Amino acid sequence: MSIWAISLIVISTVIAMEFVAWAAHKYIMHGWGWGWHRDHHEPHDNMLEKNDYFGLVGAAIAISLFAIGALYSDVLWWMGMGVTAYGVIYTLIHDGLVHQRYFKYVPKSGYAKRLVQAHKLHHATIGKEGGVSFGFVFARDPAKLKAELKAQRKAGTAVVRDALS
Repeated sequence: MSIWAISLIVISTVIAMEFVAWAAHKYIMHGWGWGWHRDHHEPHDNMLEKNDYFGLVGAAIAISLFAIGALYSDVLWWMGMGVTAYGVIYTLIHDGLVHQRYFKYVPKSGYAKRLVQAHKLHHATIGKEGGVSFGFVFARDPAKLKAELKAQRKAGTAVVRDALS
């Protein structure tokens, strides 16, 4: 397999994973998986969260792709590499930059600031209902997200923390 084909598979998988993560976050984590995800939305001083189990699910998917790919398909093996790369990106951006679990850095400008703002707005809701910004790497304009949250509050589809008022 050529380096171009490998690169295309890995990069395509990383991009696809953002959409998979968005859907899993919106419909699983804020749906039937809320039992694992709830503590991520509540203040605590714990080093680990039940929400970290989702990382193990992602790792199991990557390991499965590596194992099946090693036996049957180079494409699946390289997809496993893409899932792993997305996991590293997610860990650095979401857990590291946004939630500062591994390092303390507050971006003052640029796309990193936009990522942090978008995810903080995601955490502006109380409970699993409503909300905005379910992705982890692609962040929409925070002003538009704020407007959506205000509309959800007005419609009664989300309970929004007072700080957003």
